[in-house]
Amino acid sequence: MNTYGGRRTQGERDAITVEIGYALCSAAFAAAVLFGALAGPAYLFGLPGGVRDVLVGSGAVLAAVVFFVRVVSVLVRFARGDQPSRSGRTGPGS
Repeated sequence: MNTYGGRRTQGERDAITVEIGYALCSAAFAAAVLFGALAGPAYLFGLPGGVRDVLVGSGAVLAAVVFFVRVVSVLVRFARGDQPSRSGRTGPGS
């Protein structure tokens, strides 16, 4: 993405779109797993209302934080170009 002020190519726009989709999907998955891990036992074991409310509330807050942090970290890594090497593609030095 070195076209500062210029138009992006179709390939660059596609890469950004895919990366945004990946960031949102992976963040939603991570948040759902965290929420399920915290709030799930409250319903599974039939805990009392106060304990259940605390677990569900903390699960929701932590899931939102994890979602935001994951999206930002993926998009910042993409903008910096810190992409892990993709299998099947070799660099010029290998």
